[in-house]
Amino acid sequence: MNTQLLISMPGGGEMIWIALIIIVLFGAKKIPALMGGIGKGIKEFKDAKDGKEGEDTTSK
Repeated sequence: MNTQLLISMPGGGEMIWIALIIIVLFGAKKIPALMGGIGKGIKEFKDAKDGKEGEDTTSK
């Protein structure tokens, strides 16, 4: 088993601290917009990787 991998992964306590810091920095109202922007960026990256540059697959 790779012990370095286990050391580098944050545990439950660290994840709670990270979440609290994000809430304090961005505020609870800004987090959904931030996550939506990250989701759109990931979708655009996957579409570009698959060669779907000109297609718009989002439904409005």
